Amino acid sequence: MILKDIGEFGFIRKITRGCLIRPRNILKAIGDDAAAFTTPPDEITLVTTDLLVEQVHFLRSATSGFNLGYKSLAVNLSDIAAMGGTAKEAFVSIGIPADCPLDYLEDLYNGMKTLAAEFDVNILGGDTTGSKTDLIINVTVTGSAPEKEILYRDGARPGDVIFSTGFLGDSRAGLHLILNGIEADSEALKALLSAHILPKPYLREGRFLARQNGIHSAIDVSDGLSSDLGHILRENKVGACLYSEEIPLSENLREFCVRLNFDPVKYALSGGEDYTLLCTVSRDNADRIAADYLKTFHRQLYLIGEITDSGKMEMVWPNGEIRDIIPSGWNHFGTEKVRDRI
Repeated sequence: MILKDIGEFGFIRKITRGCLIRPRNILKAIGDDAAAFTTPPDEITLVTTDLLVEQVHFLRSATSGFNLGYKSLAVNLSDIAAMGGTAKEAFVSIGIPADCPLDYLEDLYNGMKTLAAEFDVNILGGDTTGSKTDLIINVTVTGSAPEKEILYRDGARPGDVIFSTGFLGDSRAGLHLILNGIEADSEALKALLSAHILPKPYLREGRFLARQNGIHSAIDVSDGLSSDLGHILRENKVGACLYSEEIPLSENLREFCVRLNFDPVKYALSGGEDYTLLCTVSRDNADRIAADYLKTFHRQLYLIGEITDSGKMEMVWPNGEIRDIIPSGWNHFGTEKVRDRI
């Protein structure tokens, strides 16, 4: 069955069930000309949006509808996490080609609803239209945070330490498996594949960090460690020195790199779509925050480097050599090979 068999409004009726996760503060959900909801008077509203285009960001033939829907929402939730916010409402607009099966579309919304339910996010509407050739998905998410508990990219200072909330490079490895037709024939490779197709938004971790004294800046790793850290450096006109031995690398990535003869540290530097959070923290508060993070989440907050006044991004290698890092990663209008979100 395809969309024309039930029409736009039949499709809307099909996908509406399960979209309202958190009814409080919602005056009108799907079914009117606009959604209506109230916002806390003492909080700042956050809004983010992300557009995914078939053959640019994903290959429909290589991903399930569920995984695509899950990831389409996850990338937006990660932006809210990077600012220390609580995600609230989502709006999904979709351009649908005539050859897209209805089952695939329902599966796509099931993926979004599954992740939305985990984080108490409502799907309150959007728009549905036809597309000549490719599937197009645009998700907008609103969130909120107390005014004094929002994380921004600006604020990093020389002497700050740099933390990462998780492993780096795993998602890039999962994408490599897909694009090169490599079978995930071990638990390690299956985990890397999952890291790419079902990324974790660090929303709870971002809220924790936003409440801490001494957090000066933050960003999520969507385009790659070196690229996203570079945004913070340019914003604040500072430099950074990373420690190669402290870059958080999973055992799964190490196994992958041994098998394919890659340097795992260099691989992690230019990997994207890990959606971990990077934050810069005053050195006086770093130990306390790391200890509280471990106690709260039972996972390590990884200290990977420090902010400097050099204006450069550098890496200290095990032999003591210091080398410049040239930021690399995803660039939507650059010359890099098109990335697929699969």
